Amino acid sequence: MIKINLAPPTAKTRSVAADVHLGVVFGALAVLLVVGPVLYALVLSVEIRHLQRDVERDQREITRLKPIIAEGQRYRQEKEELERRVSAIEMVARNQTRPAYLLDALADTLPADLWLTRIEEKSQQLRLSGSTYSSVTLADFMANLKASGKFTEVDLLESRQDLAKPTRTITFEVMCQFGI
Repeated sequence: MIKINLAPPTAKTRSVAADVHLGVVFGALAVLLVVGPVLYALVLSVEIRHLQRDVERDQREITRLKPIIAEGQRYRQEKEELERRVSAIEMVARNQTRPAYLLDALADTLPADLWLTRIEEKSQQLRLSGSTYSSVTLADFMANLKASGKFTEVDLLESRQDLAKPTRTITFEVMCQFGI
């Protein structure tokens, strides 16, 4: 005999179906809680291996570049040393011409009866000592120094005449600045 149940489903049937679905959900959650960290650990270990390979590659590159960098630094030091030497040579060459210009300029300003016995130079200051027969010649010499344009701030520091000597020469000392 065949029985057909036409009654609506009872609440008991629903709870069994709900229990099955909740079991599947909690089972899937349990699997995710176990599998999720394992998968994350695998991803991290792969990334760690990639980073370690990058570090090893960078270390090899550093090892390869160290001699090249050292050579570049050595070249830079040699270049700086050469530049210092060249600038020292240029400075000496420039300073070698200064005395020649100074003596040339002085020769152009010297009157006939005036003799220079000493020339001292400290920085830009010149101290000229000498003798002459007349104070007019000394005044002409100082005027020539000023008029040359190469000597500035021309001052007479000392002028003496020795009356005990028969020639009566005047000894003098002049200070000025020489600029070229």
